[in-house]
Amino acid sequence: MGRKNSAILVKLMGRILLIDDDKAFSGFLASYIRDSFPILQVEICNNPVTALQRIKAGGYDLMLIDLEMPSMDGMKLLSFAKQAGMDKNRIVILSGRDANFLHELCPMGTCLAVLNKFEARQKAVLDMIFSSLQKKSGGT
Repeated sequence: MGRKNSAILVKLMGRILLIDDDKAFSGFLASYIRDSFPILQVEICNNPVTALQRIKAGGYDLMLIDLEMPSMDGMKLLSFAKQAGMDKNRIVILSGRDANFLHELCPMGTCLAVLNKFEARQKAVLDMIFSSLQKKSGGT
């Protein structure tokens, strides 16, 4: 593939920023996305403060933000991302908390979705989001 064609392919790729201080979980989820949705490009940021620079730089099609992190929680990152111009409908908050708590914290319309990252049923929602992003990025 020529240089020009590969640059176009990279530009079409769906870029995901995964912000989670749990290195084992973020590594697992990134591997799952790469294996199941190969056209998507996943970047991991395990430090929420470092994530601020990446959010400010922009260019992401989707952000997955852990709710509970040291030094800065996911709600602060959500607010920062929206102020930096990220569409709230391209942000997913992940947490180990139960659904009722999460929906009280983030009522409908706060972001695209609020999901318990350890519930198997919630994986289907993430798969739908990843599948949609892959289709928009030129994949099948």
